[in-house]
Amino acid sequence: METTPDVSAAVGRLYDTYPFPPEPLLDEPPPGYNWRWFWPAAYSFCTGQKPDKQDIRILDAGCGSGVSTEYLVHLNPEASVVGIDLSSGTLEVAKERCRRSGAERVAFHHLSLYDAGQLEGEFDLINCVGVLHHLPDPIRGIQALAPKLRNGGLMHIFVYSELGRWEIQLMQKAIALLQGDRRGDYRDGVKVGRQLFASLPENNRLVKYEKQRWAMENQRDECFADMYVHPQEIDYNIETLFELIDASGLEFLGFSNPGYWQLERLLGKEPGLLERAQDLTERERYRLIELLDPELSHYEFFLGRSPLPKANWSDDRILLAAIPERSACMFGWPSDKVLDYNYEMVDLSTVEFEFLQACEGSRSVGEILADVDLEVEGVRSLVSKQLIWLTPR
Repeated sequence: METTPDVSAAVGRLYDTYPFPPEPLLDEPPPGYNWRWFWPAAYSFCTGQKPDKQDIRILDAGCGSGVSTEYLVHLNPEASVVGIDLSSGTLEVAKERCRRSGAERVAFHHLSLYDAGQLEGEFDLINCVGVLHHLPDPIRGIQALAPKLRNGGLMHIFVYSELGRWEIQLMQKAIALLQGDRRGDYRDGVKVGRQLFASLPENNRLVKYEKQRWAMENQRDECFADMYVHPQEIDYNIETLFELIDASGLEFLGFSNPGYWQLERLLGKEPGLLERAQDLTERERYRLIELLDPELSHYEFFLGRSPLPKANWSDDRILLAAIPERSACMFGWPSDKVLDYNYEMVDLSTVEFEFLQACEGSRSVGEILADVDLEVEGVRSLVSKQLIWLTPR
């Protein structure tokens, strides 16, 4: 087995050969948003309330070609951003990407996650997407990042799931077998992989899976190489995922796709089974869900460092005093049909639309409800849908 330095060097060579992600460089800010990279949206999702400051420090840990870094800069105009990556070639792409789009307030460092302790100071938001699972020792990686998170800060993480990537794992192993001593020649690996997919029968399980889920993005060699010829990958299940989380010493704040983790969507027709599941721990319920619906290809979630406020809007008095603000992660406004923070369609009722219209300035929820015939539960529904952010008062 390769030693850790050898693995790290091999990962660096892959991304020097195929800088990733391969999104085109633009002479303007990138389109749309990813709410997980937008501090007010991420903070509201994790704590239930809008943050009290915007001039934060952000670390993009394993920034790659700068796609996430660019968004982090443009979506958070008062923040200062630091990006680190193992691949010097990919970092050059990241620097050029941010220069061309006007993403200033960013500093890049050629640095491994293991060496994050060399960075100055602490960060309010650490973004680590698609990196830990490519480390020889992910626990060491997350333990290097955790001390850099400020009290009250958030860490956003994305790692692979073994169940949803089973077919990918098989193709990875097949390519490696055929490459033999040429493993590490990533261009050859891409060539072998494409030849395999072209030669296999159309009804082959690996071919069908590729066409259904990945073929569009894998037209680009950078994506194909990252998926099928990467020299280092560790995939997780719920049990091993929480071993990683527990090792960080941080608080698990929740998955960023909570809809997937609702057991009712799978067992709603059998109340007896739902009743049995109530005896399971939260982690056991998570495990049950992924076993019953093994399509999930990755986990995306937030960790936090205490003290972190947790708003409780169940008290009408507290809710009515809060100041509401329309979420900036909403497309199509003003309209009674909008796309929410996940780009999913939401049909607003007349009174919901009127309430959202009134969410301007410093009026409280109670003051708005004096003019809009919306029930308090309707306000809570808008909060749960992330259509409004609340500031306690």
